[in-house]
Amino acid sequence: MIKKRWLSVFAENEIGVLARVAGLFAGKSYNLNSLTVGPTEDPTVSRMTIGLTSDDRTFEQVVKQLDRCVEVIKVIDLTETASHQKELLFVKVRACTRQEIDDLFRFAGVFTVNITDYCRDAVLLESTAPETRNDELIRLLREQFPGRIEIVRGGGVAIEAIGLAER
Repeated sequence: MIKKRWLSVFAENEIGVLARVAGLFAGKSYNLNSLTVGPTEDPTVSRMTIGLTSDDRTFEQVVKQLDRCVEVIKVIDLTETASHQKELLFVKVRACTRQEIDDLFRFAGVFTVNITDYCRDAVLLESTAPETRNDELIRLLREQFPGRIEIVRGGGVAIEAIGLAER
């Protein structure tokens, strides 16, 4: 069954590791939806959050290939795990009237979206929300402002949820 999948990959924080991991996907013709990388609390280790859409067999091959990489320390499948996931989204709305700008400020309050920048005829919205929530935001803005939006999506990040027993 083809579905959206999430991996958390811990790897050595060294030059070329990201290129090798990305190359692994390109070499096998796997398609990445999202790849976000940053150092962890240990500066010698990076954490990659990888989003991809695949069937079970392909996903199993991806995990095995990652496990074989010398620089990879640990691979965690977050697909079925309780986790917190967020994606960075910027949406620029252009050619706005004064009333539309006022509406976007109210809209931002309702949808918990930040106004990062604005001028007399444009507004830049910033959202850090789950991918599905950002999809809904984009859908609404496309309907309200057809042909006047510019979208930039950053990679998703995810972390395992803290269990209730640990609280």
